[in-house]
Amino acid sequence: MSDSNAAWFERAQAVIPGGVDSPVRSFSSVGGTPYTVVRGRGAYVEDVEGTTYIDYVQSYGASLLGHAHPEVVETLRAAVGDGTTFGAPTPGEVLLAEMIVGRVAGLEQVRFVSSGTEAVMSAVRLARGATGRDKIVKFDGCYHGHSDALLVAGGSGVAQLGLPGSAGVTSGAVSDTIVARYNHVPVLDDQVAAVLVEPVAANMNLVAPAAGFLQGLRDECDRVGALLIFDEVITGFRLAPGGAEQYFGVTPDLWCFGKVIGGGLPIGAFGGSKKILSSLAPLGPVYQAGTLSGNPLATAAGTRVLGLVNGDQYDILASRVATFANELQAAIRSSGLYARCPVEGPLMGLYLSRDEFETPTNFREAKILCDNGLYAAFFHAMLDRGVALAPGAYEILFVSFAHSVEDLATTVHRAAESAEVAATS
Repeated sequence: MSDSNAAWFERAQAVIPGGVDSPVRSFSSVGGTPYTVVRGRGAYVEDVEGTTYIDYVQSYGASLLGHAHPEVVETLRAAVGDGTTFGAPTPGEVLLAEMIVGRVAGLEQVRFVSSGTEAVMSAVRLARGATGRDKIVKFDGCYHGHSDALLVAGGSGVAQLGLPGSAGVTSGAVSDTIVARYNHVPVLDDQVAAVLVEPVAANMNLVAPAAGFLQGLRDECDRVGALLIFDEVITGFRLAPGGAEQYFGVTPDLWCFGKVIGGGLPIGAFGGSKKILSSLAPLGPVYQAGTLSGNPLATAAGTRVLGLVNGDQYDILASRVATFANELQAAIRSSGLYARCPVEGPLMGLYLSRDEFETPTNFREAKILCDNGLYAAFFHAMLDRGVALAPGAYEILFVSFAHSVEDLATTVHRAAESAEVAATS
């Protein structure tokens, strides 16, 4: 069997359901065969056929510094020689926790887990345990991992596959989950334990919070004694050195982190005040555990990544992304399609249409654009020209610190050609 993407995908389908270990990696919503990556360097990935792509997936935001950053690689080489997991406390988890707590105003303690899903699931359990209430409010089109209670009306792969939730999730599992419209502050009652929100919705393409939305959630939670949870698995340490709290000036009660804090390795974390986290075992009655939590390789990589970036660099990246978004939007429009590339800090979306449109403010508006069929043709035209976007219109573009001005200019040029192909498809 040859070293081709098709051959590897055929082998994968024989032993892995759908040939992928996460549905968002599948090409089901865009058609065709996924490329199989063998290595990455900076802003680039290379597949089994030797094709190199400018990569805007970047492990869906985990690779803040780009792939295989030399200092992160050296940190991991040193760490792995000391052992990969112990099931016991390590200095590394303390060092990373100190760094995270030191950067985020209002955050006093964190507990590490192994994924973003686990972080959010644990934060929700903690919120219920700390308040003695059952109801959770989430927002239509926001994705908070694949735990049962939070899959309902989710974005990302759930939306791409056209699913309202998931088979196997019982009605009882979601009976205490209330779904509200993003950018609309719901009226709460004293049965609500917490409001869970992406500070910037980045799983329905990109929808920014309207002015006053996050503060409105803070005020409404305070009014009824509910907790406000920020799911910062994507925004954490990507929007700003202190995440969404610093960027928007709104302080939640609980935070959930992932992606960036692992430096490319699997990790997650949730945290809040010492008072709230004292409800966690072994101090309190809310049980949460994980053998691989605080993994020494992941904490070493995460500490190195966070130590390599500062506020000035975030400002430079945000400025670069803003310019890129404007140029990309103009290039696509010049080739026969309408485009909008909303930006929030270094985060960037991409909506396509044959007609002029307004930037979406909620999932219903985003869904109309994401489901209009144009993205698949544009995606493949870009892939044919060596630019890798996420294989689904509900995802965003991740520009890392490794993407050069030249990389972005090349992408704009290739986008103009791709838009022309998509416009005539």
